Amino acid sequence: MTDGIAEIRFAMRGGTTRLAHLYQCDPLRVLFPAPDENDPPLAVILTTSGGLVSGDRLDVVVEIAPGAVAHVTTSAAEKIYRSTGRTTTISQNLSVASGAVLEFLPLETIVFDGAGLQRKTVLHLGPGAAFLGGDIVVFGRRARGERFVTGFLREVWEVHKDGELVWGDALQLDDNIGSIIDDPACFDGAAAFAIMILSPGSASAQDLIDAARVVQAAAATTALHSGVTVIAGLVVARWLASDPSLLRKAYADLACHFRSAALGLPLHLPRVWHI
Repeated sequence: MTDGIAEIRFAMRGGTTRLAHLYQCDPLRVLFPAPDENDPPLAVILTTSGGLVSGDRLDVVVEIAPGAVAHVTTSAAEKIYRSTGRTTTISQNLSVASGAVLEFLPLETIVFDGAGLQRKTVLHLGPGAAFLGGDIVVFGRRARGERFVTGFLREVWEVHKDGELVWGDALQLDDNIGSIIDDPACFDGAAAFAIMILSPGSASAQDLIDAARVVQAAAATTALHSGVTVIAGLVVARWLASDPSLLRKAYADLACHFRSAALGLPLHLPRVWHI
């Protein structure tokens, strides 16, 4: 059982976004590879243990000071191993100050059969702050034919603007997980699901919705279902897929579109997304 901590803060210095604070405690480590040309500073979080077991706890804190721009991701898919009874807990607190921009786009989380995971992500946005982020969850080790049919999963998102809660989302799976995933009114047998949230800062979320639907429609197949809507000034996109690799590509395509159209960043994701 471990208690990992990663605290990252970026701030403006001399007209450039720079790392202002870093605290890390095993099994979390943060790397800072050189970003691609015209990309913001990049922080890559990795779990040195190679995965999380029952009772592990991770606390991730990301703060972006006024006017700063940064991208935070992970080095690889996070693995949540079978639980012996205790739950793995991940707490993610993200703060984006006035006029700042944060991209928080970790790679997939793979929930093994029998795993227990509780993850809560809380986002605080200041006036005019922009955010692009989300997560992808894969049900079981699909290459081994494993499905997530027993265990526990609770996934929570909260978005606060100017100190007020404006949107929240919670998913919980416990009893009869296999039946819930197979139910056509629930996950319809999906192998993976994802959510992406865009707060476009001073831009209008409604102005972005039509183009986002075009991007999603281009990736649609019988194995991949998606949707996107606007609520509380946020663009919220979702996916269900029977093939996690199709979902990952569709997710990356929309992220590239949003970072270019809404955030003024290059039309590509960091190299870690393509390894």
